Amino acid sequence: MSPGPLVGRRARQLPLIGWLVLIWVLLWGTWSWANVLSGLLVAVLVTRVLPLPGITEHARFRPLAVLAFLGDFLRDLAVSSAQVAWAALRAGGRVRSAVIVVELRTDSDLLLTVIAETLSLVPGSLVLDIDRTHRTMLVHVLPVETEDDVDRQRAEVLAVEELVVRAFGSAREIAALDEPRQPAPADPDGRTT
Repeated sequence: MSPGPLVGRRARQLPLIGWLVLIWVLLWGTWSWANVLSGLLVAVLVTRVLPLPGITEHARFRPLAVLAFLGDFLRDLAVSSAQVAWAALRAGGRVRSAVIVVELRTDSDLLLTVIAETLSLVPGSLVLDIDRTHRTMLVHVLPVETEDDVDRQRAEVLAVEELVVRAFGSAREIAALDEPRQPAPADPDGRTT
């Protein structure tokens, strides 16, 4: 192996090592050179003994798209919190929910993780399952009263996917957003989802 890729890999681990050192110092509760140096030693040891798998996709960080994603996430957080609170407090006490299947356009592990975490952090939605092969996500949503609510919830999941892909996806993944939707591949039994 040439030294180039090795140096690049080590350089990419610097933010992780810095984060681990910060956590170490915070756990000890005091800043001292001994805590920083011992944290550095522990961080290097942890990254050597328990290395994270490499991300094979070429993820990008697009600052303007990330700002759009964060703004939409904060808006969703506020609106969904109010909707769920209102549904819980209003007379009648029964809140209807649904489990929906959403066919996504990405199959990137990294992007699917960000999408799932984003959806699960917003009150009223929880990702139950992800089928990477078929690019589908099973999401529990509430409140749902009508079929229009189900369609709206499905559209919101797809909107989150688009924001995440535009913020962190590769050029190929962003181009795939504009392509017509392809039917999901059949499973081994010949069924489609």
